[in-house]
Amino acid sequence: VFAPLVLAMEKRDGYEARKLAFNISADERVAAYLLVPDGNGPFPAILALHDHGAHFTIGKEKVIRPLAGETEKLKDALEWTDKYYGGVFIGDELAKRGYVVFATDALYWGDRGRFEGAAYEAQQELGANLLQLGQSWAGVITWDDMRSAEFLQGLPEVSPEQIGCIGLSMGAHRTWNLCAATDIVKAGAAICWLGDTTTLMAEGNNQTRGQSAFSMIHPGLRNLLDYPHVAGIACPKPMLFFNGTEDALFPVPGVEASFDILQEVYESQGVADRLYTRLWPVPHEFNREMQQEAFAWLDAHLAP
Repeated sequence: VFAPLVLAMEKRDGYEARKLAFNISADERVAAYLLVPDGNGPFPAILALHDHGAHFTIGKEKVIRPLAGETEKLKDALEWTDKYYGGVFIGDELAKRGYVVFATDALYWGDRGRFEGAAYEAQQELGANLLQLGQSWAGVITWDDMRSAEFLQGLPEVSPEQIGCIGLSMGAHRTWNLCAATDIVKAGAAICWLGDTTTLMAEGNNQTRGQSAFSMIHPGLRNLLDYPHVAGIACPKPMLFFNGTEDALFPVPGVEASFDILQEVYESQGVADRLYTRLWPVPHEFNREMQQEAFAWLDAHLAP
């Protein structure tokens, strides 16, 4: 069904990087990166879910270093990772730790970008067109992430019961949505995307201004569930949530209220020890210190 085809590969320090194409749906064939550690598998695996950032020319390249020859994408990716990831490609770091790592572009990013070129204002057009068709942009992203999880689980290099996911910003939103939507993924680390309706629907917040909001809004869901309630559906899976006290996109009162809701959910199921929440004194970023703590947490829950 997925019909994967390896397009290119290169040897890296302790792992192999592959660029491939696969059928993410019956209608769309997309490019992806796959990192496979040296040695005999199967290995634990991670879906590396890229951020939004209003930066669309790269997607998967924000979390996995582009292959040799992809010069323009590499320049773009290096500038992006320097700004938000402490100069680190988190997928490559996880591959060095012994994980198979998979990343593909969400719709509108990278190789799945707009034919006419990336444009901030065109996000609303995409969101509106999908709504006209009875779909939503956020729904398409979550569905594609579920398909990616199914693809990853079926690879011979992957231990099917040891799959996790991680992401910053929209990648964090994708992380807890994916963990709520499928049991293929056993653990998730969500960095800098969690808050409650009261704070995120305040005037001026990104969730009120159209455009980027359409990639993270499930129509009608707010009538029934708040954001942390959706994230809580992942319970009893191990889940990590980091946010920053200096992150203007996610006011601290809303983050703390969301952490309290998640704590209540996990305590109600007798698995409070599987939830880890922390506020860091940082802006909207995933720096190296945060990465080391998150990676060690993933190792504790996914590594053999």
